[in-house]
Amino acid sequence: MKSITINGSKRESVGKKATKALRNAGQVPCVLYGGDKPVHFSANELAFSKLVYTPNAHTVVIALEGGESYNAVLQDIQFHPVTDKILHIDFYQLFEDKEIAMDIPVSIVGNSVGVRAGGSLRKNRRKLRVKALPTNLPDFIEADITSLKIGGKLYITELANDDYKFMHPDNTVVCQVKRSRASMSAANIEEDDDAEEATEE
Repeated sequence: MKSITINGSKRESVGKKATKALRNAGQVPCVLYGGDKPVHFSANELAFSKLVYTPNAHTVVIALEGGESYNAVLQDIQFHPVTDKILHIDFYQLFEDKEIAMDIPVSIVGNSVGVRAGGSLRKNRRKLRVKALPTNLPDFIEADITSLKIGGKLYITELANDDYKFMHPDNTVVCQVKRSRASMSAANIEEDDDAEEATEE
């Protein structure tokens, strides 16, 4: 999985006054959990653009002044309800020998038989939560829809992989091909025509 480096500085004071001052200076207060003790730090708001405003999944290298460095994943983020500015971010530290749960985007591949026949593809899950060792986390989960006919469903069990396990029930539908409204309308018209012909006879 691709990694993004966030350069930051440790926070000595974590009170409301200090936090407000950081935000006014264009900094985002952050906390790194998962280690021996929480690590409080801040980083420039612009540093998070490639991490937050993207559908892709990334791990993070948190590089702090003084040479400290941590591998982590984004755990939680708080936005201002009006301005959508980032208010606070929580990270979780990664360890090579510990599994981590993470939401991974679904990548649809293939040309569905059902879609070619006039059906419409419905994406039930744009992301799936998986649990794996950090080195086994995928950039995306490939979902091949080639064989899906109208009315067909692609279940999560069909995407099983030895490198990670899904945190969803086996009956989770990732995507499906439904009959489109246009084809349904056409089918109804045909049925009405057949009914009229039968009445005339």
